[in-house]
Amino acid sequence: MKDILSHYEPITLDEMKDIRLMNRIDTKFVTTVPVLKQLLLMAQEDYYVQETDHERISPYHTVYFDTDDCEMYRVHETGHTNRQKLRIRSYVSAGLSFLEVKTKNNHGRTKKKRMTADGFNPEDCLIFDLQSFMYKDFLHTHLRYDPAMLKEQVENRFDRVTLVNKGKTERLTIDTNLRFHNFVTEGRRSMGDIVIIELKRDGLMPSPILDKLLDLRIFPHGFSKYCIGSALTNEALRRNRFKPRLHSIERMLGGE
Repeated sequence: MKDILSHYEPITLDEMKDIRLMNRIDTKFVTTVPVLKQLLLMAQEDYYVQETDHERISPYHTVYFDTDDCEMYRVHETGHTNRQKLRIRSYVSAGLSFLEVKTKNNHGRTKKKRMTADGFNPEDCLIFDLQSFMYKDFLHTHLRYDPAMLKEQVENRFDRVTLVNKGKTERLTIDTNLRFHNFVTEGRRSMGDIVIIELKRDGLMPSPILDKLLDLRIFPHGFSKYCIGSALTNEALRRNRFKPRLHSIERMLGGE
């Protein structure tokens, strides 16, 4: 994949700051690495690739928090659209981590609020103190849950490529090498060749990638990393709503 990406024109983080998606629509797709390589070859004339410190593939790490009975997971699994997630997202190469609250409303819109998570190190296993005075005001303002009732549930690691179309009206994030670890059960799961693509675009503008996705039979496919990772690593959780997605993923993995 690095070979293919080397033929893309680069774009820096500073240059990407001008991209303001005021009428943003987010759509996820799931495919495999061999199909992704075809897509990247087809898209290279229409997109820039984000480059940071001469790297075009960046490692990410995420820790998700939930209650003992996984209420945030259960709210999602039962189909409620008014829901929240709390996580720490680490940009490993840059050495930056952020505490993030994601809120999805009844109209399907997702808002993300974040602040720097000082002192968090994705390479150690220290418990993160949500009740620290540093985060008290932020969580009180944006989170509907009591931080004292939350603990680390699931972590994931993956590698991300970010593409920006030449018209600068959309971003495409491509996540590969996805791995899950459950802090409660100690269950682990690697997603093998599975690829998660998320298209973030201005809903008023045409997208150069949609026809290419259709040509390769890559269709919209819901995929919550927290929920799928939880369902795969904790057999005690109800998963009825996610069964079709889990079966689809298993088929892509060849039944592994």
